[in-house]
Order: sequence, then C-alpha cells, then structure tokens
Amino acid sequence: MYNILVCDDDKEIVNAIEIYLTREGYNVIKAYNGVECINILKNKQVQLIILDVMMPIMDGVQTLKIIRETESIPVIMLSAKSEDEDKIEGLNLGADDYVTKPFNPLELIARVNSGIRRYTKLGMIEISNNIYQTGDLVIDDDLKKVIVEGKEIKFTKTEYNILKFLTKNKGKVFSIEEIYTNVWEEESYSAENIIAVHIRHIREKVEINPKDPKYLKVIWGIGYKIENIK
Repeated sequence: MYNILVCDDDKEIVNAIEIYLTREGYNVIKAYNGVECINILKNKQVQLIILDVMMPIMDGVQTLKIIRETESIPVIMLSAKSEDEDKIEGLNLGADDYVTKPFNPLELIARVNSGIRRYTKLGMIEISNNIYQTGDLVIDDDLKKVIVEGKEIKFTKTEYNILKFLTKNKGKVFSIEEIYTNVWEEESYSAENIIAVHIRHIREKVEINPKDPKYLKVIWGIGYKIENIK
C-alpha cells in the first residue's frame, strides 16, 4: 500500500482528502504544518506528498525547498487562486503538480494516481536497491510488499519468494529445478508439482487474465520467467 502524506493546516480538508484516498486503497499520513511534514519524512516511507502552500510555522514553499534537498518524492501543491506567485515558485523548486482550491476530489485523485504511476516507473528503482519492478508490478523487499496496478496483493511466504526471484531476474527463463534450488536453497527432487501449484496461485493474484498472462510466462519445455516490461 502506498503512503500519501497530506499536509494542510485545515483539518477538515485533510480529513476529506483522507476519505477519498482511503477509498482508492492508499494509506494516508496527516500533517498540519511544514515542520510536522519534514519530521514525518525522516521516520516514514512516503510515496507522494500533497502539500498546502499557506500554512503556519512553515509554509508549503519553504517545506518543498527542504524536501527537495534530499528527496525526489512527487509533490502535489494545493493553492488558492490568488497565490499564483507561490505556484510559480513552487514549480521552480520542483513541485510536480498543482491543484487549485476549491478542488474537485476526483481531479485530485486522478493527479495522485498519475503521480504514483510516475513514481513507480521512474523513481523507485533509484530510491532503493531492494525494489524490483516490471511494468506496474512492484516488489518492495524492505517492506515485503507487492503492488500490482497500484494495489497491494497478499502472498504466502513461498509465493512471495518465487515472485521476487523471478522479478529480480526479469526476462530470464528459469527451469523448475533452478527455481526450486534458488528459493528453497536445497536440491530439487520431484519439484514439478510443487512449483506448478505455486505458479498457478501467483498468476491468479498478479494477472488480470491468468489465461493470457502479462507478467508471469511459461516457456514450454523449459520453465518460467517474469516478462521484462518497461
């Protein structure tokens, strides 16, 4: 599940955004000024920030400036129509997008989804060596999470380890024996049925149409691979 940090001094706005983002499957972390926002980033993994411009203690522009010193996380700024100069300054400092108050919640959700897609495709591999990705299938091995098409999917430990091994080596075909040896770390004895069952379960979870798989492919007579999708 992706963590979205929402920072605005108006608690009603924060709570309203939380309702819409939660319905979309996101986890919302709340802050009410720039100092709280910066402190949260020091202790939690965040995939996108929604940041208000006008806030007490530390405003959004100054907060963004500090964030961009160390982080490349997508940032969507919230601003009133009268704050055009702040909007320009924010974009110059590295804001990824702007939403003007009052905003349509559906527009904000669309911009969040777009920001998350850019993040998973362009940013996550650089942020951590323990992120494995092909297309919209992302494995965060630090958090032991699998995200497919923006949604977290639950796996058993064995399913997870098989999927991680294949995704880490995307594009390469592995025999049943090679998969078993690398995942179980022991010699393979009659592993065909064991691997076949786990592969079927993984496909049912990651594929929109398991009969026409996008990610997990069988190479008949040889083995299995995760497709290398850009």
